[in-house]
Amino acid sequence: MSSIKLILRKNKLDKAGEAPLYLRVIKDRSTKFISLSLKLNPNEWDEDRQKVKKNHSNSTRLNAYISQKVADAKGEVADLERRNLSTTARKLKEAIKGKPLTNFFDYSANRCEKQKGTLAHSTYTNYKAYLKKFETFVGHRELMFEDITVTTLKDYASYCSSKMGNNNTTINFSLKVMKIMFREAQREDLIPLDLFPFNKFTVKKEKSTRRYLTAEQLESFINLEVSNNYKAQIIKDMFIFSVFSGGLRFGDILELKWNNYDKKNSRITKIIRKTGRQHSVKIGQKAIDILECYMQENQKKEDVIFPFTTIKDEYFTDKEYRSLVTSRATALSSMYLNKMGVKLELPFNLSFHLSRHTFATRALNNGMRIEHVSKLMDHSDIGITQVYAKIISSELDNAVDKYIN
Repeated sequence: MSSIKLILRKNKLDKAGEAPLYLRVIKDRSTKFISLSLKLNPNEWDEDRQKVKKNHSNSTRLNAYISQKVADAKGEVADLERRNLSTTARKLKEAIKGKPLTNFFDYSANRCEKQKGTLAHSTYTNYKAYLKKFETFVGHRELMFEDITVTTLKDYASYCSSKMGNNNTTINFSLKVMKIMFREAQREDLIPLDLFPFNKFTVKKEKSTRRYLTAEQLESFINLEVSNNYKAQIIKDMFIFSVFSGGLRFGDILELKWNNYDKKNSRITKIIRKTGRQHSVKIGQKAIDILECYMQENQKKEDVIFPFTTIKDEYFTDKEYRSLVTSRATALSSMYLNKMGVKLELPFNLSFHLSRHTFATRALNNGMRIEHVSKLMDHSDIGITQVYAKIISSELDNAVDKYIN
């Protein structure tokens, strides 16, 4: 059997001190709330009698409206239960509202496909993977947006941590993908704006650590002799080039062509793959020296500068192919750089992205204004760059503690 009751949600008071009135449907210990699009002051509602009190100016009209809604709901429920013994709370709610609820997984899958052309391929595949992980947790695809509660989120976060071994950063990204789907569904008016359980549940963010090479470590890296494998030398040169060219990202250096290099003005100009913005940066002498080593007499403007991997025309036209090539090259670069880091006895794994962090901390240490560092790194917000400024400030505090106290 199911039960229907009117509930004034006093925990959802608006600025005027009014709370929304809902129909609460309970079936097999599963609860659903249906909005009546009506708000009342708590002192205007009689919980025991399930009526609007007479102190409300329109109590008679509202009570008639509410009674009709309750009667309609009970009629729908009775009719549905007579025809289907396996009726769930969700199906009862659909019957009462007169329209089907939106399936979370179906909607999310369709949304991903619609945005496939505008999303980076890596972002698209990540969205699909994280949604599949949530589906594995749920165990089926019959999940409506309204079935996802705070309890669901807590249980999912616990599952990610205990069963999947995810850290808080990964768990937060898993929830972020779900948040995006909720917001998109709200924009399409498929679910109500107040249906957003993430407001009542958060996972603590882990303190991020920006690793980078100190001046001494960078000098040791530059002087390091690498294996005879020519790709090891190339990735080492690419890392150093990044440090002295504004911290260009791996993907941008991997596809860097000679027509991106203005030799006369010592400047690199290209469309940054991550942001889609044209970026121009004057490079340092060490970066120039590295480019000189890769120049050949018969080279063409369209040739890639660093032959670390094969870059075909398909790379620039096919997002999936480019993502595959970049992923493989990233894995290979990490292998070589990690071995170099071991040789240098670094206290952390050496990856290519540390070249970007190294550029930022070096520039700030050498007195460059943070606005200029932000511009050179093509940051969309100077707040991103301020992370590096905090690192420098922390280092100064440590130096004071060590040498002055």
